[in-house]
Amino acid sequence: MTDQPTVIQPDVLLVGGGPAGLTAAAELAESGAGHVLVVDREHEAGGIPRHSDHTGYGLRDLRRVMTGPAYARHLVRRAERAGAEIRTRTMITGWADEHTLDVTSPEGRYRIRPRATVLATGARERPRAARRIPGDRPHGVYTTGQLQNLVHLHHQSVGERAVVVGGELVSWSAVMTLREAGCTPALMVSQYPRAESYGAFNAAGRTVLGVPVATRSRVTRIIGKGRCQAVEIEHLTTGRRRTVACDTVVFTGDWIPDHELARAAGITLDEGTLGPLTDTALRTSRPGVFAAGNVLHPVDTADVAALDGKHVARQVADHLRGIPAPATGVRLIADTPFRWIAPQILRPGDPAPARDRLLLWTDEFVRFPRITVRQDGRVLTRRTLAWPAAPGRVFRIPSSVLQGVAPTGGPVRIGL
Repeated sequence: MTDQPTVIQPDVLLVGGGPAGLTAAAELAESGAGHVLVVDREHEAGGIPRHSDHTGYGLRDLRRVMTGPAYARHLVRRAERAGAEIRTRTMITGWADEHTLDVTSPEGRYRIRPRATVLATGARERPRAARRIPGDRPHGVYTTGQLQNLVHLHHQSVGERAVVVGGELVSWSAVMTLREAGCTPALMVSQYPRAESYGAFNAAGRTVLGVPVATRSRVTRIIGKGRCQAVEIEHLTTGRRRTVACDTVVFTGDWIPDHELARAAGITLDEGTLGPLTDTALRTSRPGVFAAGNVLHPVDTADVAALDGKHVARQVADHLRGIPAPATGVRLIADTPFRWIAPQILRPGDPAPARDRLLLWTDEFVRFPRITVRQDGRVLTRRTLAWPAAPGRVFRIPSSVLQGVAPTGGPVRIGL
């Protein structure tokens, strides 16, 4: 007869020890939610900021600026001081039933059966294979996460001359890591008419860091036996191709949520974000299971993910107190040029979304976007915003645009 695995029963389980999970853990522990447990598969908690060794973290949630590693340590210390338990090198391998998770760790296999679960598993960049870029299979091809892990955590060297694929905020993070490693970022390649990052970053990148940006371009082939030697680049308008010598290629951005655990549970996923479908209280389709951070909206900054964690903590606390969720809700749908919206369900009586913002992702640059909200063929709101909608970064709109939505009406469509 096989022995049954040991079962531990915390009040709250947070899967993922990044900014969202750690902030939620600290908030819940400080509020007296009981036994709050964070599990993370890495050797140390802290998420991506652990190996993002440059400044710019903590602005929105902490009201100060610090480096990624310092920010990660701060979040870990805060959660631990609040009384949360953090278990690293701990992998959730699946679901034993609707509310029990199977775990593998250095201590062996066991199960966790919490009263509430928060999925805060984050997102990852699509590697070269997922982008279907042909050519040779040499060394020297990374994602930003792989590059920063190699340089900042393992203190390894990379090549001498690099091409960065993508023009998002994380792309400039990759540029700074390359420079720290002694590798010259020779070119940034973006498929869009302008690099996706904020204008100030693009201007500083060109002038201060000296990195030219090839817009309306894509990498069509990687060349090199053993070690990368060059990439082939195509201009999307003219079709002209050229070869750029490099021994390092970094694929940045093009994020996808780490949603495997949600998929395994049969939790409903949003077709746009590919993360769990949630309401403004960050509930998923499985009662007692919530989600927060970049698993919901890949990808936003670490401080916004942390504020998602603060937001979800309040909703989890209500769940632990037995406050029921509203039974009905109205679906929010992103119209062209938006690819997705988060959250996706508005329920009567629920709180506004985190930071009173709806998050969208656009495929087109619009300098002065005029938001239009429609329901059942009627225009509910038209509002021109003072900030642009730009590819490669989250576009935020005030949730007040949803005033006037009929809770018993049809889907609400948000477009331009």
